[in-house]
Amino acid sequence: MKTEDIMFKGVNSPVVTIMKDDGSIDYANMERHINHLVESGLDGLLFLGSLGEFYALSDTEKRALIDFSVRTVAGRTQVVIGVGHTEEAETVRLADYAARVGADALNIVSPYYFGLPDTEAVGYFERMAKALSLPVMLYNFPARTGSDLSPAIVREVAQRCPTVVGIKDTVDNISHTRRICQAVKPVRSDFSVLSGFDEYYMVNRIAGGDGVLCGLTNVVPELFVKMHRAYETGDCTTAHHCAERIAGLMRIYEVTPLFITGMKAAVRAAGLPISTYTRAPGGALTEDEDQRIHTILAECEG
Repeated sequence: MKTEDIMFKGVNSPVVTIMKDDGSIDYANMERHINHLVESGLDGLLFLGSLGEFYALSDTEKRALIDFSVRTVAGRTQVVIGVGHTEEAETVRLADYAARVGADALNIVSPYYFGLPDTEAVGYFERMAKALSLPVMLYNFPARTGSDLSPAIVREVAQRCPTVVGIKDTVDNISHTRRICQAVKPVRSDFSVLSGFDEYYMVNRIAGGDGVLCGLTNVVPELFVKMHRAYETGDCTTAHHCAERIAGLMRIYEVTPLFITGMKAAVRAAGLPISTYTRAPGGALTEDEDQRIHTILAECEG
């Protein structure tokens, strides 16, 4: 399987949904942010993921943001839309809308709140794949959904559903992602395996995966692109240096109770004058937290 046959690869961003202090979506700064991410050379953008606060937006807001995002990207990179929902019919409706307005692919998180028993997981994604027209990326985030897409489940879904073409594995254990690679790649060499944790790019690639879909790409997209290109060309020294800086930046996730607020603060600290407003259950950023994020960015420069 050639690299170009892999749909999801390299470095990809789960784009934050920038809001004004009154909680409405800040489309002017969203446009600036999207253009920066595209121009940095990222391989794809995911809208309405966890960092995009999909769980806190109305259907009307989601559709408006999908329209805006597809128009703004304008074919310059891949657009993936998160359509996960606790109601299957709503997932299908939003997915159909994303397809109509020109999205490239869909990201579907496992049903959450009660979780998804292993015996039902394959059936759920098989129903979704049959109902939807766009390629699908599975989204495994057991810390939020209450259930895990095990390597065995992912392998079964990959074998049954040719339009399911990849997974974002947000598990803070690279062995889990490595086992997915080892289970799925022999039967579906075109199946992409992305890590949801920023610092796992290098080990993901070594394990046979295809890259990352991770939050810090909102803050330092050029650093991730530099690392990816260095790795692809065999420049191990540069790739290693970039990975070291990313490891230091991982501390940003620990600053605020809800990491989304911290990531918005980091985007602002990096130069985009935005509000850090985050929908509930997110809280307000404190001055101390803001200063800590500035300090982390300063310490990881260069």
